[in-house]
Amino acid sequence: MTIQVMKQAIRQRIIADREQLTAAERACLSQAISERIANLNAYRTANTVLAYMSFGAEFSTEEWVQQALRDDKCVLLPKVNRATNELDIYRVSDLQHDLAPGLWNIREPLVERCAKINTLKEVGFILLPGIAFGRDGARLGYGGGFYDKLLARMKDANQGCHPALVAGAFAIQLVEGIPQEATDHKVEWVVTENEAIKCVSDKHVDR
Repeated sequence: MTIQVMKQAIRQRIIADREQLTAAERACLSQAISERIANLNAYRTANTVLAYMSFGAEFSTEEWVQQALRDDKCVLLPKVNRATNELDIYRVSDLQHDLAPGLWNIREPLVERCAKINTLKEVGFILLPGIAFGRDGARLGYGGGFYDKLLARMKDANQGCHPALVAGAFAIQLVEGIPQEATDHKVEWVVTENEAIKCVSDKHVDR
């Protein structure tokens, strides 16, 4: 079985499990996850945070993003650049007015309202999306490679600047033995409704 087949099998299983949660359950669990993330020292000490807007049955990030704005953080959100197939990053200040549905109906920054950020050296904290995560920091995304490419770009440009890489996820998204490839980036923290897991860094995976 190839790594891609293994990854796809995990994706399908976890997405199905996530879909079993009711909207009320997801809201309750998301609130607990948001509070744990906001209590991380890495978040409290960061002036600039890169977030994402959730969709579907994902852990809902909206409350956490609103909290970051209330905390006077510089909040950055991604927008898919369909020409380059990479993520462009914009600063947002008002989720009601600065966002509109984009690719896959995910809310993205409106380019006419938000400033594009070309240097990400100031980013101290990144909240990463994903389908499944391991206690070792392994992250399984949706397969597009958008965030792995973004993190590689940041590493090349930042020259020693290492933002905290954090994932918020429901406990049912924790999986043992997620296969990893050379281009995959691990996270430092996986935060669930039950715990904040400090992952053991793996030297050969970029960090």
